[in-house]
Amino acid sequence: MIDYNSSRLALKLIHGIGDVTIKKLVAYCGSFEEIFKQKKYQLIKIPGINEKISEAIVNTTKDTSIWKRVEKELKFCEKNNIKILSFNEDNYPYRLFHCEDGPAILFYKGNINFNSGYFLSIVGTRKATSYGKQFCENLIKEFKDLQLKVTIVSGMAYGIDITAHKNAINNNLPTIGVLAHGLDTIYPKEHYKYINKILEQGALVTEFFSETNPDKPNFVKRNRIIAGLSDATIVVESKIDGGAMITADFAFNYNRDVLALPGRINDTFSEGPNYLIKKNKAALIENAKDICSILGWEIKEKPNNENMQIVFELSDEEKKILNVLKEDGDTPIDIIALKTSLPVSKVSVHLLNLEFNGVVKSLPGKIYALNIKLWKKLLIIL
Repeated sequence: MIDYNSSRLALKLIHGIGDVTIKKLVAYCGSFEEIFKQKKYQLIKIPGINEKISEAIVNTTKDTSIWKRVEKELKFCEKNNIKILSFNEDNYPYRLFHCEDGPAILFYKGNINFNSGYFLSIVGTRKATSYGKQFCENLIKEFKDLQLKVTIVSGMAYGIDITAHKNAINNNLPTIGVLAHGLDTIYPKEHYKYINKILEQGALVTEFFSETNPDKPNFVKRNRIIAGLSDATIVVESKIDGGAMITADFAFNYNRDVLALPGRINDTFSEGPNYLIKKNKAALIENAKDICSILGWEIKEKPNNENMQIVFELSDEEKKILNVLKEDGDTPIDIIALKTSLPVSKVSVHLLNLEFNGVVKSLPGKIYALNIKLWKKLLIIL
């Protein structure tokens, strides 16, 4: 039986039928399942639907391989608590709904309301510099201080993407990772460790079936979702031909605000943002208040708690780790393990938890350091 769930996934599997065509078919036929009840001569009458597409749809009703693949995907989604959203459903992201080429079908997992609060995409190079990373850290901390419910959207890649996700987690802001592959894997695999935290206060989103590889064209398709999900897109650092610039183009074409962090004219990864600003395709920003002013977001200043102490509960093993960092400063993970007499695997788990809570910072080369600014405000008995 061809029902709502199976029909919408089957359409995604028909070669030559994209998101715009799917939306058009649903508009003319009335529903996903109704499309497969049409005769070839009826489908051809729909504007933009040629004989080849009509024949492919009609032939799909007899193609058992497609329906077996659909059944497999539905079982995968049910088993892994993955939700499927169609463009014609009320809880489909309204920002994406207004993008002509937005995905007709979305798969997502997590805890998110796509239509509540502000949404901001933060994108940039995979080879982020300390300048770009520090900007992300400061910006997202400012959103928290301004008591703004901002959902941070990015692509789960190295560099600026994962920096944005991590800082959203650290500041208890929701974050969405948009994937260029199915929800059966994570690319890059090093970012698996952030998944549980992302799912707790955000979501992972994709338009791709499970077992889809992260091939190069998929990243471009993913970028349009990053741009389409958000009120605005910030390009933090990027080469002139970087992937973040593609995301900026999508946002610009969707009539969304594009924002950019300026940099020195000779810096490779400031070429992209500087170019966008120069061509009046992006507004120059320096902080969260700039963004709020441009986008018309209402802000509420938090009282100054500079002298307030924070009571922090730590396990005995976490206290040992912090003692090492307090005495030695920046310390490699293997040295921490040696000095605390703990396995590296256990130290890694504790450090990740401390990092999420903002107590420690990770540095290149698996080196860790105390967050001195927060440390001064902590009330911990070591």
